[in-house]
Amino acid sequence: MKIIRSIKEMQQLAGSWKRRGYRVGFVPTMGALHEGHLSLIRQARKNNKKVIVSIFVNPTQFGPKEDFKKYPRNLSEDARLCRKEGVDVVFCPSAVEMYPSNYKTYVEIEDLSAVLCGEFRPGHFRGVATVVTKLFNIVQPDIAYLGQKDAQQAIIIKRMARDLNMPLRIEIVPTRRDRDGLALSSRNRYLTAAERKSAAVLNRALNLGHKLVADGNRNSRKIITKLKALIRKSPRTRIQYLEIVDPQDLRPVARIKGQALIALAVYLGKTRLIDNIIVRG
Repeated sequence: MKIIRSIKEMQQLAGSWKRRGYRVGFVPTMGALHEGHLSLIRQARKNNKKVIVSIFVNPTQFGPKEDFKKYPRNLSEDARLCRKEGVDVVFCPSAVEMYPSNYKTYVEIEDLSAVLCGEFRPGHFRGVATVVTKLFNIVQPDIAYLGQKDAQQAIIIKRMARDLNMPLRIEIVPTRRDRDGLALSSRNRYLTAAERKSAAVLNRALNLGHKLVADGNRNSRKIITKLKALIRKSPRTRIQYLEIVDPQDLRPVARIKGQALIALAVYLGKTRLIDNIIVRG
């Protein structure tokens, strides 16, 4: 396995693989790898000749009061896990390499970036779309693998790739969960023992939403009210949003017909967690 820090070197290697006809799978990450990331890597390893994992804590997607400086970083452990999973290249550029001092270009996806997480994290998805565009141009993958846990991010990246005619396919891999149902996340390590115990309510709420819809409930407002009530019973929780939206355009759904996305963001103490589930009416 190679560890590459230079954009030029990564582009040259990716280009040589393209010329040889190798299919390349790509998993973009910010490091602090866990079983959720590894499930993406395994899917990429299963279906591609070459696998690239990027590890880059992207400064442009963090707000001024967010956790950029304390975001967990452990490249040696991440590299060990990647090597164990048969990754061919770990691409880990520096912030200066990705955003030199005169950097001026950003990518924005209108509408989709302004709702759900975007409403509370202005500029976040501009940073995500920009760095992913750059990574796609550098790595030149045939297939990129994203997790369903970050549903809004996945929807935005899929739209970006389509709108900008990027020659690759986006594959969404199901969310990996702990034994109590909590979605795996690098930020879970911020939780205290008491907060971690309370966090299990997020998955219980989503499962309740799934059951309510399966039982014939279609009124989104009534479903949301019941889910919020369940979450609020658990100590140390603060709901930022809980919405039911169309999984294509993220517009609110008043009455569920066909597929819908139940998405939430909840604070456990100072830690913000997101999760979601697809339901069908």
